[in-house]
Amino acid sequence: MRQAGRYLPEYRALRERFGFLELCKNSEAASEVTLQPIRRFEVDAAILFADILLVLEPMGVGLKFAKGDGPVIERPVRSREDLRRLIAIDPLEAVPFVFETARTVRRALGGRVPLIGFAGAPFTVASYVVEGGASRDYLHTKQLMYGDPETWHELMQRLVDVTVRYLNGQIAAGAQAVQLFDSWVGTLSPDDYRAFVLPHSRAVITGVTPGVPVIHFGTGTAALLPLMREAGGDVIGLDWRVDLREAWARLDHAVAVQGNLDPAVLLASPPEIRRRAEAILARAGGRPGHIFNLGHGVHQQTSPDHVAALVDLVHERSSLAVRGAAEGEPSEKNPNIAHREKRNPEGAACEPSEKNPENSALEKRNPVVRRRP
Repeated sequence: MRQAGRYLPEYRALRERFGFLELCKNSEAASEVTLQPIRRFEVDAAILFADILLVLEPMGVGLKFAKGDGPVIERPVRSREDLRRLIAIDPLEAVPFVFETARTVRRALGGRVPLIGFAGAPFTVASYVVEGGASRDYLHTKQLMYGDPETWHELMQRLVDVTVRYLNGQIAAGAQAVQLFDSWVGTLSPDDYRAFVLPHSRAVITGVTPGVPVIHFGTGTAALLPLMREAGGDVIGLDWRVDLREAWARLDHAVAVQGNLDPAVLLASPPEIRRRAEAILARAGGRPGHIFNLGHGVHQQTSPDHVAALVDLVHERSSLAVRGAAEGEPSEKNPNIAHREKRNPEGAACEPSEKNPENSALEKRNPVVRRRP
């Protein structure tokens, strides 16, 4: 999940100087935002500060961020004629500031923690393009899918091409793992996901630079998890609406999982945060391959002290897990501990390569992860 945000006073101070898009486009400021949670919380990976819709602005849809209303698309795509007006882009040329931010952050991190890049999945980005912004029912999106599937698939293919180049550009600039956000895909039935989304998500994931771990995340996806696994990803992200133990079993424990504390829990007292977090760790059962995380982004009303308390708890439990493993203690005797090395709560490490020789292997830390070919 995005680590930075309005819950941090240092982020709010920057927002007083920059509008949101302006902040994303200023590589120096965006790098500072990326590094803020690392300094404050000592979390175990940095998440690139950007937005999933940045690639849309140069495509000519009229992207704006309205105060209080979120992203607005002034020229939505709801017909073949609308689709023809979309401008073909090369992300390397259209959004160079994102890659400059990645390079700057990677240098600043100095190998202390890994850097995670990200992009919006084709369906979620398409839903913004078609709806003209956020939606509760996605009626325009479904109308296009059902009424003109040819145009829908062409739109999705265009977004696939852009997304693959965008993610690989981040990797070339220094990202050591990437996350594909399908935030709104939970609005679909399994049949619709299989017909209208799965081939396109799979195309993005298989197009990512080989050897770089991919985290595949969606919200409201309880009914879609096996299909998301089929689409691909080394890690499947879980939101807070599913039981982690049951969801992982439905995935046959064949991939790692990330999650899944309800972000609203961070509005509770520290003892309640501890209780809820330990319950999630218990559901993971000490099985290798669980990456502790929130089930979505941090709410702006959250106290930074509560985030710090959660990070400290996960580090504490991770230390116990490492100590127990060093002593040869079976994981079954430690059902309430995190089963990751201390410096990896985000699961951002990737396999060593000629480009990233200092990286730790995700497979070493999460043995259930199977590499993509």
